[in-house]
Amino acid sequence: MAFLRSICAQRTNLVYSCSVSGSSSLCAGKRQFGSYKPTAGVAASSSSSNWSNNELKYSTVFNQRQRVFPQTLFASTTNSINDHRQYLQQQRGVHTNASKSQTVTATQTISDEQKSSVYSKSQLRRTPPTPNVPENPQRDPLDVGFNDPVAAFKSKTTWELVRAYLVYMICSSEKLVEHNMKLMKFAKTVLGGTLFDLLMKSSFYGHFVAGEDRHKIVPTLERLRSFGVKPILDYSVEEDLSQEEAEKREVESSVSSAGDVKEDGAMPQYHVDKSFADRRYKVNSARTYFYLNEATCERNMETFIKCLEAVSGATFGTGITAIKLTALGRPQLLLQLSEVIMRTRKYMEDMVGGQGNVLTHHKTIKDLEKYYASLGDNKNVKDFLKNVTSDKEGILHLFPWSGIVDEDSQLSDTFRVPDPKTGQMRRLISQIPPKEEEMFRNMIRRLNTIVKTAAELDVRIMIDAEQTYFQPAISRITLEMMRKYNKDKAIVFNTYQCYLREAFREVNTDLEQAKRQDFYFGAKLVRGAYMEQERARAQALGYPDPVNPSYEATTEMYHKTLTECLRRIKILKDNGEDAKKIGIMVASHNEDTVRYAIEKMKEIGISPEDKVICFGQLLGMCDYITFPLGQAGYSAYKYIPYGPVQEVLPYLSRRAQENKGVLKKIQKEKRLLLAEIRRRLMRGQLFYKPKGNYVPI
Repeated sequence: MAFLRSICAQRTNLVYSCSVSGSSSLCAGKRQFGSYKPTAGVAASSSSSNWSNNELKYSTVFNQRQRVFPQTLFASTTNSINDHRQYLQQQRGVHTNASKSQTVTATQTISDEQKSSVYSKSQLRRTPPTPNVPENPQRDPLDVGFNDPVAAFKSKTTWELVRAYLVYMICSSEKLVEHNMKLMKFAKTVLGGTLFDLLMKSSFYGHFVAGEDRHKIVPTLERLRSFGVKPILDYSVEEDLSQEEAEKREVESSVSSAGDVKEDGAMPQYHVDKSFADRRYKVNSARTYFYLNEATCERNMETFIKCLEAVSGATFGTGITAIKLTALGRPQLLLQLSEVIMRTRKYMEDMVGGQGNVLTHHKTIKDLEKYYASLGDNKNVKDFLKNVTSDKEGILHLFPWSGIVDEDSQLSDTFRVPDPKTGQMRRLISQIPPKEEEMFRNMIRRLNTIVKTAAELDVRIMIDAEQTYFQPAISRITLEMMRKYNKDKAIVFNTYQCYLREAFREVNTDLEQAKRQDFYFGAKLVRGAYMEQERARAQALGYPDPVNPSYEATTEMYHKTLTECLRRIKILKDNGEDAKKIGIMVASHNEDTVRYAIEKMKEIGISPEDKVICFGQLLGMCDYITFPLGQAGYSAYKYIPYGPVQEVLPYLSRRAQENKGVLKKIQKEKRLLLAEIRRRLMRGQLFYKPKGNYVPI
């Protein structure tokens, strides 16, 4: 016990320093704004099915209020950033459309005189300060076998190694993992809140979570940076809902007030089914949001913005924030938009044959004119063809998708196509009531606000993948955000799940759109998080299984997709174009996939310094992959969860479940941990203090 107490003592005594030009007290951008603790579940007087004008007004007004922040606690180098953030906060407006909704609120404005006095034009584009870079930053050779315990754990104290080993031992017990949530709740009841928090911080929470808030995580971010690793920040608080409550919320928020209308050609997968309404079913690795009301979505937006601020201050433009679109609006709207997209593909297939996106057919406006020739001089057809987006290589889109993210547009009016027999316009989406149209506008406004803030703070956004019945809408909105914001560099990244049969085709099509519309393309490649749920739902509702038949097929899909991305990057390099037009994150805990990516990079002449390929793993998992990569000069990221101890228990429960499912990886990590602990014991390094001299790529 004395030994363990002595090791624990070193953990609390560790002091991490940071050095920033002009101020040593900057501490990686640790700004002190007013205390704010968002909650995933906000009490509401009305249910989600009663969309009162008061709720909608609250939603739109919420984002207008002027936020007054206390003075910052750091040096002057970040004061201007705080001024910048305050200015941005004041400038945030709300979506209004008096002709389409009674929910209209005036946008806050600041006069030109005030703008010039508060913020000069040169400050408006200011990026966060850059850190002092060591004169001779360290670089280590990479062991592609990932068998070097020193390289894997030189960023850890001995106590942290012991804790990690104990956590992995517990994760190896199926019974403990199976009942982990019940055990944690029982421990909380017996120990009380304070002792329970201490227990969790010295075990699961301390291993998998960076800290309680965006200020307390700064030492972790600093230490990661000093060892060549960058963060992807995620506020991991979740509601601990019962299955009944989750199902109730999902059903209510996935059906229009006009009812679940299934018109001719309706696709069952894009309609809610109570049996699968609890989207947490058989999902371990993905956080789930359940819609409550518009006010909760506003709070989620605020949380994402605070993540951006934390990342910006602590990572000097190299950090990323992960967001989910289902946190920002009603799932019904994503379901309807997804169905429109798939019905559009079906319409195009019936028209010209073949499968896939409209863009892949390379049909021209003249081809469409010939197709509609039998209808004669039809005004509907002429008006429709005026809005078709095309270039010299053919049609890109049948609808003006840019209207979704750029300006007001009625969804019900936008998604209309001529009937090839009668020439009459027919809707591909059910009629959406005005209040729901306004909800969609609010969702897009929230996303626009987040991405604008990211662009101003020089932080990147990764929009997470979700279930296949949401994904067509999520990908379409994300691509339009890329087209709008990724003009000079990749700010917005989409996520592609390679366990899906269509993954390669989707990535290839989106790469082609980025090329033809000249914007920077960013993608995170993952294996996927919803496989069992997707298969069960497809079987129950009678539509084709969207998932690859085996793990090997998924690996093949992942490598095939990654190879195509690398091939296109090489073409850009060979043509003297900006290779950063394509940026890819290999987000995988599979060391074979990481090795494959490294070998392919070498094979086609892509170096880490090109900054087009990066690697990512979760905090507390596969350190033996992440840290050697970062220390060898590769662009490496850790996915960093944070949040109050007792509010991240659902997240911790998933981490335990996920580790149970990857026992082979755990065995290797345990072996390397034990080897490093023994090495330190033999060399008398019990009180080893991590001190890195690396600079992230």
